[in-house]
Amino acid sequence: MLNYIPKYFTQKAIYIYLAALLIVSVMFLSKAMDWYWIVLGLIEVVGFFYYSNQFTRQWSARSEKKFVKDLFYISLGIRLVWVVFSYFFYILMTGQPFEFSVGDAGFYDNMGRFGSNLIARGNFNFLVEFKRYAGNTLAVSDTGYPIYLSFIYFITGKSIFLTRIIKAFIGAYTVILIYRLTTRNFGESTGRVAAVFAMLMPNLIYYTGLHLKETEMVFLTVAFIERADYAMRSVKFSFSNLILPVLIAGVLFFFRTVLGATALFAFITALAFSSMKTMKKGGRRALLIGWVLLTIAYFMGGAIANEVEEVWTSRVGNQETSLEWRAKREGGNVLAKYASKSVFAPMIFVIPFPTMVDVPGQENQQLIHGGNYVKNIIAFFAMFALFMLIVEKKWRDHLLIISFTGGYLIVVAMSAFAQSERFHQPALPFLLILAAVGVSKQTNKTKKFYTWYLAFIFVAIVGWSWFKLAGRGMA
Repeated sequence: MLNYIPKYFTQKAIYIYLAALLIVSVMFLSKAMDWYWIVLGLIEVVGFFYYSNQFTRQWSARSEKKFVKDLFYISLGIRLVWVVFSYFFYILMTGQPFEFSVGDAGFYDNMGRFGSNLIARGNFNFLVEFKRYAGNTLAVSDTGYPIYLSFIYFITGKSIFLTRIIKAFIGAYTVILIYRLTTRNFGESTGRVAAVFAMLMPNLIYYTGLHLKETEMVFLTVAFIERADYAMRSVKFSFSNLILPVLIAGVLFFFRTVLGATALFAFITALAFSSMKTMKKGGRRALLIGWVLLTIAYFMGGAIANEVEEVWTSRVGNQETSLEWRAKREGGNVLAKYASKSVFAPMIFVIPFPTMVDVPGQENQQLIHGGNYVKNIIAFFAMFALFMLIVEKKWRDHLLIISFTGGYLIVVAMSAFAQSERFHQPALPFLLILAAVGVSKQTNKTKKFYTWYLAFIFVAIVGWSWFKLAGRGMA
């Protein structure tokens, strides 16, 4: 079993990226990306694959204490560098410390400032005041991050920069949680590989430099799964083991409704169907199931239940309407109407493909194109891991991770956001965990499948670039 990712895999991934970038740039020369997007893409791709090989090999024999220490500080250092760079980069490019075509980030910043003023006046009735300020249509799932941001702004004097510094610490600690969860499930060596992947993953680093809720939401999601897994595997049951994941699950509903619902239903699925080897005792299984059912009954009442029902009943119409809008809007892609869940669902582990051409209004996608390519590649190892766990009949030992990842991605595939990288974020840490498992199970006989997969990714990237331009009459 491999305890590091070999150069065979990382070098090929870099070569295919360079080849795809060259071919796309030559084929669509007039729409080639600006040099700074190319530089950032190279840093994202080469940085991830080169250093994932270096760190997984060099750190494999370190003591656990030194490994965790180095893991945290390097994760933090990378994120701090990005926070500082992106802060001034965005000011230079957009005139303000926010991403291109700022949308939700501006809303959150505004709500955080309003909430900070409420705290200063001793008013903590956030839900009522936020709805009064932003409109009665404000969903419950849109209040969690503004409440959090209100307290951070109150503490930091409404500093955008310091708020992102805090995000860097949260992101670094998320890496530690990923290490703990993976080690408990798959062993120390696989845990270290997953941790290095998380430390270097561009898409996880990227959001620490934004004012969006993804960094905090991913942290809460990983914390929930890690604590729920701990409660399930504990030799001695105690309610203290269960209370924290229950509370975190409740908080998730205030960040994204379907995320909270998916987390709880993944927990109940794992409790009901995990192997007895994992659950230790049948009586404790029944007790845990009872507690989680009570939690579901509590949180699925009132406004939250209405939001879940609305999301579910409108899932098909939302996707069709969104695709139609993308096709008909000014500057939109007329080919978008041909995409649907029948197209997205089979590739939900792999997408989104990177935007390697200059499309007006898609600067954010060009900035993170290297990170999306990295996700495309690690998806191979994640899918391979799932296949092997089924073949080896070990899937029930890790059902919490599998059911959450699969459940959440199915929801995304049926939504209007299947191709949106941002909405894949909560599942990304668990794809990295499965990718580490997939790497550990590679043999000389399986290398050919990786080569075939890289050929598919190469063709897909070129085809996606044509699709983005042709649908806008720019190819």
